[in-house]
Amino acid sequence: MFRRSPAPSDAEDFSAEALQFLEPLFATAMRLTRNRADAEDLVQDTFVKAFRHSNQFSRGTNLRAWLYTILHNTWRNRRRDASRDTVEVDSEQVELAAAGPAGEPADTPERILMRSTLDADLQAALDELPDAFRQAVWLRDVEEFTYAEIAEMLNVPIGTVMSRISRGRRMLFEKLSASTAAIVPVPAEAGGRR
Repeated sequence: MFRRSPAPSDAEDFSAEALQFLEPLFATAMRLTRNRADAEDLVQDTFVKAFRHSNQFSRGTNLRAWLYTILHNTWRNRRRDASRDTVEVDSEQVELAAAGPAGEPADTPERILMRSTLDADLQAALDELPDAFRQAVWLRDVEEFTYAEIAEMLNVPIGTVMSRISRGRRMLFEKLSASTAAIVPVPAEAGGRR
């Protein structure tokens, strides 16, 4: 079946509406790629695909979820393709490049962005989560997508999404509880002993 391309005013309306989601898509791309240049490329590819296939978008449905689905599918395809490529890495050069002035890790754009929006302990705990759990928790608790939307974006059953969010939140709670317990001293006479 041949679909006609949208009229210029329809295309302009679609573009304006889609570009409203540029910043949140970029933030999610940063969480996925952990690299500013890769995140910019991922968002650019997402919008190219969205604009190219705008005639497939059903007006009146959730444009935000549609764009996030394109973003996640593009990212997943890139990771799959990258895993097939062999890469030679000079570990010594990588370590030197990653080291800051005093041999400490350099701040990445993601670290700077997250530091300005999240508590340091929460940021550290979230970064330590495995990818699948971090992704699900981020999409639900930060981006506020529904379970069904997340399942469609990640191409997994809704039960898997629910499980990942539950387990991810539990892991976050345990990590944050452990860091809080390490900070708060326990009195020597805890439990009422004399």
